[in-house]
Amino acid sequence: MTAVDDRLMTDVARAFEELDVPEGFKAELLRGDIVMMAGPDRVHNRIVLSVLDQIPRERWERLQTQDIAIPGETSEPQPDLVVLENGSEPGPGRLIPAPAVTMLVEVVSKNSADTDYGIKRSMYAAGRVPAYLIIDPFEAECLLLTEPAGAGEDADYKVERRARFGEPVPLTVLGIKLETGEFGTLPKFKRHRRP
Repeated sequence: MTAVDDRLMTDVARAFEELDVPEGFKAELLRGDIVMMAGPDRVHNRIVLSVLDQIPRERWERLQTQDIAIPGETSEPQPDLVVLENGSEPGPGRLIPAPAVTMLVEVVSKNSADTDYGIKRSMYAAGRVPAYLIIDPFEAECLLLTEPAGAGEDADYKVERRARFGEPVPLTVLGIKLETGEFGTLPKFKRHRRP
């Protein structure tokens, strides 16, 4: 499957492509804003690795630090984990078109909570990503979002499923149940604005 890059190209998109990101940081283009944050902690990285290890590589390509192109948006988010069917996007390049993606995973940090639960939820739904999994080590729970609908900032997922750490998360789109019992937690902090 070859997807067409129909993102909106603006001056900020060009500036983002030329941005020199300092070592130890990551940058994302989120609806026209360049967002930069420090690298994740070990709890975060261990959760991502646990998820990655549970997704069978025989069928699924599992990528970290991979930028996504959202059609119709000035956005290039970099999810913590990108899952797509093997061979669905074989070409080279920095960007994978959202329509080629089966599932995206974000692990919440103090600085990303509002973005993960809000802007990215809407962006990924607008990009028609079938499943978006938010893993929150501060709340010790996972939120699985499926059935994207709508467009632009009004896009959202119609189905939500929450699971506490220790409960399996049925990832139907991948044909697996994600075990969460070994996910680490972090001390709670002032809750973000989103549910």
